[in-house]
Amino acid sequence: MAGAAITFTALYLAAGALTPLLVFYKEQWDFAPSLLALAFAVYAVGFLAAVLTVGSLSDHIGRRPVLIGALVIQIASNLTFLAASGVGWVIAGRIIQGVASGAATAAFTAALVELAAPNRKRLGTILGSVGLTGGLGFGSLLAGLAIQLTPAANSVIFVVLTIVTILGTVLVVLSPETATRVPGALHSLVPRIAFPPATRREFAAAAPVVAAVWMLAGLSGGLAPSMVRSVFHLNSGLLNGVAGFVAPATSAVVGLAFARVDSRRAMTWGIYTSIAGAIGIITGVLAGSLAVMIIGQAIAGIGFGAAFTAALQLIFPLAAPHQRAGVVAAIYLVSYLALGIPVVIAGQLSGPIGEVPAVTSYTAVTVVLAFVSLIAQLRLKRRTHA
Repeated sequence: MAGAAITFTALYLAAGALTPLLVFYKEQWDFAPSLLALAFAVYAVGFLAAVLTVGSLSDHIGRRPVLIGALVIQIASNLTFLAASGVGWVIAGRIIQGVASGAATAAFTAALVELAAPNRKRLGTILGSVGLTGGLGFGSLLAGLAIQLTPAANSVIFVVLTIVTILGTVLVVLSPETATRVPGALHSLVPRIAFPPATRREFAAAAPVVAAVWMLAGLSGGLAPSMVRSVFHLNSGLLNGVAGFVAPATSAVVGLAFARVDSRRAMTWGIYTSIAGAIGIITGVLAGSLAVMIIGQAIAGIGFGAAFTAALQLIFPLAAPHQRAGVVAAIYLVSYLALGIPVVIAGQLSGPIGEVPAVTSYTAVTVVLAFVSLIAQLRLKRRTHA
């Protein structure tokens, strides 16, 4: 289980490492800010393509074949970044990286629970949650350190990650299969997005804030690191890494802390803190204070951890067992579209209207979306008490 957790975390360490590395690539190859935003966002395309098709494949053919395939794809992604000589390579590597993560996430999450001892199943779930968000955060921080301390950061990062992924692949090959094969593998490849009637009210109430917190995550990963230099005029790989680290690291801790809190209360707190975090980010950008922006990102990370965890807890149990894969797919669809598309739009707008107005407008949209969810949650709460 420990080896599987480390291997799973390595997938997201690689995804997080690109947060400061994209800024490094931009300085090295001098491409447009819009291409930087695109290079960040195409990860969501690969992820969604994989999770909507092979996301439930491991339930039918077993965890090991899916994990081995996903890890081989991840190694190909790492090698693409090692060989990269221009932004086209980076975009291709990000798509491949997204496919690997999308294919592996459901299978690894299930395998971690199944590998855990009977009295430690919750530990498997925790390792899956922390591996994802914690990996993104620490990947960004460690890559920032590598950029700051070595002239060959790209090589150092992806050689180490490739070695770890190869060792993880060997471990998966040697590990026992944890799932029983069942028929229906080909049918499982057909994308299924479900909005069962029992879930629609909760889904509609949660979707705007889910989009808002994932947009704020996109800002932290796709826009904030480049702003360290372009807006705050600080040339530091470490600060680029910190800008990408603080939100996912905070959300990882808070997501665990709020797992036992009443879901409706956690959702409300998540909405309030996401609004406060967005306002903090806008204030930092307009005031020219990196410290204030990072504090805003940390508060937004609290909102992400609370609101997204609560959304899953409020929506998922309302679906029948045969509908749950489609409901999860619907939640991921909202999440990753919000992670990718707005960042690309903001990148395109940063040229004509300027980076500060583009980021300010982007963040203001998240405030509006959060308020929409707040109104919907209050209505649901009143209906429950009526």
